[in-house]
Amino acid sequence: MQQIQIERTTNPKMKPQASELGFGKYYTDHMFMLDYDADKGWHDARIVPYQPITLDPAAKVFHYGQTVFEGLKAYRTEAGEVVLFRPEMNMKRLNRSNDRMSIPQIDEQLALEALRQLVLIDQDWIPEAPQTSLYIRPYVIATEAALGVAPSKQYKFMIIMSPVGAYYAEGIKPVSIYVESDYVRAVAGGVGHVKTAGNYAAGLKAQEGATVQGCTQVLWLDGVHRRYVEEVGSMNVFFRIGDKVVTPALTGGLLPGITRDSVIRLLKHWGLQVEERLISIDELVQAQQDGSLKEMFGTGTAAVISPVGSLYWQDEHLQIQDGTAGELSMRVYETITGIQSGQLDDPFGWRVML
Repeated sequence: MQQIQIERTTNPKMKPQASELGFGKYYTDHMFMLDYDADKGWHDARIVPYQPITLDPAAKVFHYGQTVFEGLKAYRTEAGEVVLFRPEMNMKRLNRSNDRMSIPQIDEQLALEALRQLVLIDQDWIPEAPQTSLYIRPYVIATEAALGVAPSKQYKFMIIMSPVGAYYAEGIKPVSIYVESDYVRAVAGGVGHVKTAGNYAAGLKAQEGATVQGCTQVLWLDGVHRRYVEEVGSMNVFFRIGDKVVTPALTGGLLPGITRDSVIRLLKHWGLQVEERLISIDELVQAQQDGSLKEMFGTGTAAVISPVGSLYWQDEHLQIQDGTAGELSMRVYETITGIQSGQLDDPFGWRVML
């Protein structure tokens, strides 16, 4: 494994107060960088002061969108320990995204070691207020200056970090979700199952429509039948229907979320019946109307769990039960955040101490 060179900043930045954090507004003193050239492979692993990067105007990332990214968090436990949550899963998924986008594979152990060293160097940036954390963004961009449509021969892999505030500053409030019926974000065989920038750009237009209707996010239907539920813009989704928990199957059009996987394992650990299958919007509407749809919630790194209070479908707001956060949603949220913060035991070995 490569040695990681370290250059520490001589001009540390002023750290924001917890009340100022928000999401992705401030960045720590250091970043990790790793370069790729076709004739040298990945090389020059280094941690350097946070800084702008210079790219040629013809860099392929600008023209053909050859880029992937990840998102995870570092936490400070009540005992003062610094921990990560299943970081090896993020690096495995990063390489799956790399493969789909014709980007060379990255040494996952090197990436994890770079992540470990970077977090430890900037650990004073991890906020200590309840529900706050250090958000970590690994990403790869194509940097070759060439306008031919072909995989780049040069790349940069970088990791930047941002202290973030509590996602639910005033407590968990169920959101309203807009079910998109006109636009399509992804199809099986496409790139919906990887974290590439184009997936998110493709969702912005629909998000504008959701905002007009007073909804927080978009629920996408499959791109072929326009019938089967896939995922919310930045979250996987779960439904408690009767005595079962149902989540859309990984058919290739939606992201295999790490929080999604954690929730499935946790629910099965509790003895609940979980089904990963196709679920149509018609089935959901029927379940809402007959009362068997007990809860709906989204899962993702940022919020962990986001309860859904209503769906906006065909010009109508469909309230789920009494519109409040469900019992199961809250139990899952409190358990996963408890494991992340060190307040609860970790029977799965998810918590990685640095």
